[in-house]
Amino acid sequence: MAVVSSVVVPYASYLRVYEPLAAFPEPERGHWYRYARREALPGAQDELRLSLGGLTGTPPQGVPAHESEDAFVAVVDGVTCVCPWRTRLRAWLALRELEAELPEAVLAAALPRVLREQAAADYDRWRRENPDARPWIRTSVWVVPVRWFVLFADEEREYAPGGPSAAVFRYRTPMAQARRRVARGLRALRDASREAVAAGEPGPHEPLIDGLTDVGRWLEEFHPRSLVELDYGGLVHALPKEHLEGDHSAADVAEGLTALAAGDGERAGAAYRRLTDRWGRVRDRQFAS
Repeated sequence: MAVVSSVVVPYASYLRVYEPLAAFPEPERGHWYRYARREALPGAQDELRLSLGGLTGTPPQGVPAHESEDAFVAVVDGVTCVCPWRTRLRAWLALRELEAELPEAVLAAALPRVLREQAAADYDRWRRENPDARPWIRTSVWVVPVRWFVLFADEEREYAPGGPSAAVFRYRTPMAQARRRVARGLRALRDASREAVAAGEPGPHEPLIDGLTDVGRWLEEFHPRSLVELDYGGLVHALPKEHLEGDHSAADVAEGLTALAAGDGERAGAAYRRLTDRWGRVRDRQFAS
C-alpha cells in the first residue's frame, strides 16, 4: 500500500482508463473491491513519487522488483471503477521508449547499461507469460499530446485551483464517447490528408493520424463502460493560474477537426495556432532556469 504524502512531484500529465470491477477476473476483482473500500487512498503525486524513488537508490532501480497493488478509484453513476497503477509494466515500457530517444551517455548517467539489459531480459520473460497485458495509464512529461484532447469535449473540463498540492485540471468522459470522437477525428484527418495529397502537397496530418490511431487501438482493449480521464497532473503546479483558467485545449482541437471536416482550412489553422502558442509557452518553462 502506498503512503499518502503532500510532497509535490512535477511535471507529468496522464491519460487513464478506469474500468468497472466487473471487467476484472477473480481473484483480482475481489482485491480491487476490498481496496476501493479503504478510507485513505493514494493520489497521483504518491504514484509518481514512488515510481521515481527507485532511481535515487544505490544501485538505482529503473524497474520495481514487484508489481504495484495500488490503483486510482472513481465512482461513476454508482459503479466503482479502478485504474490499476501497474508501475512495473509502465517502467519497462518507459525504459524502452527512453532507449529509443536518448543517447547512451545520458541513459548511462541515470541507469547503467547492465541494469537496463537485465530489465529488458526480465520484461521479455514476463511478456511471454503475460502476452495480453497493457497499461491503464499513459504518461507525458511537460506537455499534453494533441491526440489526447481529441477524446474530450470542453464541457467535460474540470478546473479547481485548490491549494499548493490540491489543484486539479482534468477531463473525464465515458469510453463510448471517447471512441466515437477518435473515429470522427480520424475520419476528418484522413479526408483532409487525402485532399492535400491529391493537390500535390505532402500529407500534413500523418503524425497526428498515427498517434490517434494508436490511442484508439489502446482504448479498444478496455471495457466499453469504462471512464477515460485526461489529468494535467503535476503540470498544474508549473503553470500560472491565468494560464490554466484560459486553457480550453480540447475545444480548440474539436474546432480544428470540425473545420477540417468542413473544408475550412483558415479556421482550422487558427485553432491550431491557439493550441501551439499555448503549449509552446509550457515547453518554454521546461527550459527556464
